[in-house]
Amino acid sequence: MAKKDEGKEDKSGELQLTDLPGIGPAVASKLESAGVFDMMSLAVMSPNTLADVAGVGTAVARKAIQAAREMLNLGFTDGVEYAQKRSNVSYITTGSKSLNQLLGGKGIESRSITEAFGAYGSGKTQLGLTLAVNVQLPVEQGGANGKCVFIDTEGTFRPSRIKQIAEGLGANGEKVLKNILVARAFNSDHQILLLEKVAELIKAGEPIKLVIIDSLTAHFRAEFAGRGQLADRQQKLNRYMHDLMKLAESHNLAVYVTNQVMANPAMMFGDPTTAIGGHIVGHASTYRMYLRRSKKDSRVAKLIDSPNLPD
Repeated sequence: MAKKDEGKEDKSGELQLTDLPGIGPAVASKLESAGVFDMMSLAVMSPNTLADVAGVGTAVARKAIQAAREMLNLGFTDGVEYAQKRSNVSYITTGSKSLNQLLGGKGIESRSITEAFGAYGSGKTQLGLTLAVNVQLPVEQGGANGKCVFIDTEGTFRPSRIKQIAEGLGANGEKVLKNILVARAFNSDHQILLLEKVAELIKAGEPIKLVIIDSLTAHFRAEFAGRGQLADRQQKLNRYMHDLMKLAESHNLAVYVTNQVMANPAMMFGDPTTAIGGHIVGHASTYRMYLRRSKKDSRVAKLIDSPNLPD
């Protein structure tokens, strides 16, 4: 059956799932129900997984994956070409000159995960609320001209605080709130499901440029208690962090996550504060900051990890 040319690309010029051999509208809708919305998500699947999700044979699945990889040109590129691909990275100002400086000069970066960990009251949520407002600013003022998704796991989102921050910038508080899409996650499965919802919103045309998760580990920590469940928790957290990174990369958006801490009892000297999530969260976060209270209502931020900046 000949493919219709008009179905080849959507209005934005992106290739559609139905452009692949063996993927018709019915199979595409099954894939979308399973959270596979774009070519990249399909290209990185294994043939067996695709066959199970789409209800097609393994041979058909293999052919579709191969075609998706060829269309997306998923191979090696030289450093110059890679630099060109990264030229559309955007930045969102934190609202603090010194914090921007710590993060490289412009604020938090798109296509990456920025994690802030620290004890309660260290300013993690306040930074998140500030970013939720600042992402809406024009690019020349340090924003990304977009909307924000706020996944709230601890009941920390405060509309009144958003209005205060917005009015401090001379913006209309109600309009700013309208551009922040908030969801309260009640358990870790709900938290994971909400990432699929973000992809759906972007597909529907919402200009989402920032995803905030406050906090990343609260539900995982509560649901997987004790050492016996540690491996299961870390595995689930690992998958979640990879899904977050894929979302940031494929849609060129910034991700800001807050993380809880614990005291390391083995630490005899120095600060015993350790982030929850261990190496899995540490490796998955592109930029990692430690926030703590200091004298006279001030806060201290320390850059713990970054691919291109010194500690």
